[in-house]
Amino acid sequence: MRKIAESTVRRLSLYLRFLEEFEEQGASTISSAALATRGGTTSAQVRKDLSFFGSFGKRGLGYEVPALKQQLREILGLDRRYRVVVVGAGKIGSALVQYGGFKDRGFDLVAIYDNDPAKIGKKWNGLSVRDAAQLEQDLKHERADIGAVVTSADAAQSVADRLVGCGVTAILNFAPVQLTVPEQVAVKTVNLVLELEALSYVLANR
Repeated sequence: MRKIAESTVRRLSLYLRFLEEFEEQGASTISSAALATRGGTTSAQVRKDLSFFGSFGKRGLGYEVPALKQQLREILGLDRRYRVVVVGAGKIGSALVQYGGFKDRGFDLVAIYDNDPAKIGKKWNGLSVRDAAQLEQDLKHERADIGAVVTSADAAQSVADRLVGCGVTAILNFAPVQLTVPEQVAVKTVNLVLELEALSYVLANR
C-alpha cells in the first residue's frame, strides 16, 4: 500500500464532513474551489489529495456530492464498523464512552476497563466498567479492532503490550508517553499539551 501523508488523510476526513454538510444543504455537486474554501486550502491541494486514490469529478462540472462522499468513506475505511475497547476509566475515558458521535462514524465502544475497585461495576452510557484483570479473557471471545489507552504514563506501555498480545493492531494513546509496539501495530497519540503549545505559538506570534 502506498504511503499517504497523515496530513492528506486528515484533509480527506475534513472533505468528508464538508460533503455531508453540503448534502444536508441540498447540494448535488460541488467544486474543488468550494471544498478548498471550506477547508482553508487550495483547489490544487484538493485535486492532489483526491488524485492519490483515483479520478474523481469532471472538469467544469465538479464532484457529485453523494458519490464522492461514499468514495471517501470507502477510502477512510468507514464502510465497515470497528469495535473499540477503552482501558482507563478516568475523566477522559468516561468522556470517550459517553460521546455519542463515535457510533455515527462506525466506531462501537464495546467495553471499558479499569483496575480501581471503586470504578469497577459503574455504568457509563450502558457499559459497565470491567476489571482490567479480565482483559485477556474477554478479548479471547470478544474481538477488538482498536484499543484506547487512557491510563497514567507509567501504566500505558504495559496496557499497550497486553492489547497487542490480544491481537489488537490499532491503538489510540492518550497517555503522555511514546509507546513501543510491533511494526504491524498502528499507534496514534493524542497529546493535549502539544496541541496547547501549538496554540500558544500561534498566539505568541500573531
